[in-house]
Amino acid sequence: MEKATIIGIDLAKRVFQVHAASKDGRPVLRKKVSRAQLLGFLAKQPPTIVAMEACATAHEWGRAISGLGHDVRLVPPIYVKPFVRRQKNDAADAEAIAEAASRPTMRFVALKTEEQQARSMVFRTRDLLVRQRTQLVNALRGHLAEHGIVAAQGLAQVKVLATAMQDTGSLHPLVRELGQRYLEHIARLDGEIAELDKRLRQPSKDDETAKRLQSMPGVGPITAAAIEAFAPPMATFKRGRDFAAWLGLVPRQHTTGGKPRLGRTSKMGQRDIRRLLIIGAMTVVRWAVRKGAAKGSWLARMLAKKPRLVVAVALANKMARSVWAMLSKGEEYRGSALAPA
Repeated sequence: MEKATIIGIDLAKRVFQVHAASKDGRPVLRKKVSRAQLLGFLAKQPPTIVAMEACATAHEWGRAISGLGHDVRLVPPIYVKPFVRRQKNDAADAEAIAEAASRPTMRFVALKTEEQQARSMVFRTRDLLVRQRTQLVNALRGHLAEHGIVAAQGLAQVKVLATAMQDTGSLHPLVRELGQRYLEHIARLDGEIAELDKRLRQPSKDDETAKRLQSMPGVGPITAAAIEAFAPPMATFKRGRDFAAWLGLVPRQHTTGGKPRLGRTSKMGQRDIRRLLIIGAMTVVRWAVRKGAAKGSWLARMLAKKPRLVVAVALANKMARSVWAMLSKGEEYRGSALAPA
């Protein structure tokens, strides 16, 4: 077989499609390999570039293949799609992956460590439990409203519902019993979420990088931990705007004929960090509205002419750029957005 300079792999559950290409792009091997055979097959190949889509199980396979001496490159699926020719099948996908990864201007996804994936699992588990708790609270509010017990939205109203269930003597016994089950589930989720919060906050107390990030208004221990868990090394980005774009905090462009058109934020990046930064920025905006931002500051000028949510997203963009500067250059936070001009 002619020497392959790049191997594209279409990941699957059981059977993977392999496409090997030479330096000039000509295919030299097309083969189906089972899950058990994949690492053995790659171990027999000389060190080369192995490309995969950045999808489920890609990081685990990437770490294993890197251990064999290969250069692993993960390509975002959206960048692979334009290289698929006509029909959609596993062989075409593997060829498209190899073709996309061979482009000199292609952008790749940084390979995550096992520690990063473990930390990200804590965040995703917490988010899942929070969503389940919200569903239970809303369901309980809806059911009790049918029996004349009405409370406002919010987790704090659970105590109001519990008290009303006990005080209302005319409530049907079955409704009272099922409502108590809802309350028990909500209480159990409260404890589990609090435990995960404690686990997320603990590393931030001892880590110097996390402490430096928390010196920025709107960044707490959970946001700092999320940045360390989800973000790739800051050396990956040339400038702060690149990091903000990676998070999806830049406007979507639709420019043609030399006429720039900017729309809403692209939301094409890392959603966990983006959401936490926007929440933190909204907290700063609310504080500025109540207490009053420094006269002549960027935040004061923006609040005078833009809606609060728009200002919060713009502030989250500035926060992302500041995060890049603090982590890549080892700088301390400089509060330019809140300081007078």
